[in-house]
Amino acid sequence: MRQVYLDNAATTMVHKEVVETMNNYYSNLYGNPSSIYDFGQTAKKAITAARESIAAVINANPEELYFTGGGSESDNWAIKGVMSANRKKGNHLITTKMEHHAVLHTCEYLAKNGYEVTYLDVDSDGLVSLKELEAAIKDNTVLISIMFANNEIGTIQSVKEIGDISKRHGVLFHTDAVQAFGHVPIDVKEMNIDLLSASAHKIHGPKGVGMLYIRKGIKIDNLIHGGAQESKKRAGTENVPGICGFARAAEIAMASMSEKMALITGLRDRLIKEIPEKIENVKLNGHPTQRLPGNVNFSFEFIEGESLLLYLDMEGIAASSGSACTSGALDPSHVLMAIGLPHEIAHGSLRLSLSEFNTEEDVTYTIDKLIGVVNRLRQMSPLYNRRK
Repeated sequence: MRQVYLDNAATTMVHKEVVETMNNYYSNLYGNPSSIYDFGQTAKKAITAARESIAAVINANPEELYFTGGGSESDNWAIKGVMSANRKKGNHLITTKMEHHAVLHTCEYLAKNGYEVTYLDVDSDGLVSLKELEAAIKDNTVLISIMFANNEIGTIQSVKEIGDISKRHGVLFHTDAVQAFGHVPIDVKEMNIDLLSASAHKIHGPKGVGMLYIRKGIKIDNLIHGGAQESKKRAGTENVPGICGFARAAEIAMASMSEKMALITGLRDRLIKEIPEKIENVKLNGHPTQRLPGNVNFSFEFIEGESLLLYLDMEGIAASSGSACTSGALDPSHVLMAIGLPHEIAHGSLRLSLSEFNTEEDVTYTIDKLIGVVNRLRQMSPLYNRRK
């Protein structure tokens, strides 16, 4: 049976060159970067070089990058740190209803501790209204946190315009770019981004390492205390193998971004075109064109996303669902609810996320098996049989 991995938005295969890079720092160059002897200084130099490589991906200065334990930590640090450090200026922040839970749960925590949060609506494609965003800014607004691209439906926000609005009003702008970093062009200077979160394991790097870009001059409190690492901003012995693996993954992504985008977009567009042609009662979720190269998200009427995943898995296809029932909850995805899908349709969603390691043969196989699975499930669905 063919094995097709189409859940690259969840995590990616670690590139073999990344593994080789990391192994060197696990087995040979394993010193503590805080040590003054040669073993430690070699590791410290490697971190400095890694910071330069990753900064180049977003056109940042290397000293503005801080390594973390992943995207969720970076989101927490950006939001909690900025709001705490700027409490004298205000206590209001703005976000959207379709952010990753690393942002939403952080905002909920702050709301319980005396901060004011505005949650913006999005349209049916998942885009934020720039007029509504600007209208939501108040005298006590400190931060806007809006994701670069959505992890479920792939919609890419008008990031430069959001940055321009933030700058014009003297409000800081943080973007969760975990899904976008290394996949689409990002320029923090041109886009007026003040803080940006990213993670290694979304670009064929290792799990457990991420970064937060903090523009020079921004007031931000530390999230983790205990040592002088990361310019006294983030305590804890550095994950040297992970950081160097992150850098190698970023270098590979940067070197082939245009070619990779073209390849993956072609596969994506074929799925978007052919699935509705061959399966009835299907809805594409997310913006039709302003979306991540590798993201495809459909809702299939009359079936459950969980069943769809299980049957596809039996065919060797790994995918994911927008329905939270896969984690034991009864409610559908908050993202799909935010774009206005009714419960019964949101429950039947499927996300297929591609990488440069997928092929045309993978797409052909997936479409063929998906047709059979959907037909089989609908034949078992009383709602489908009752529709006539």
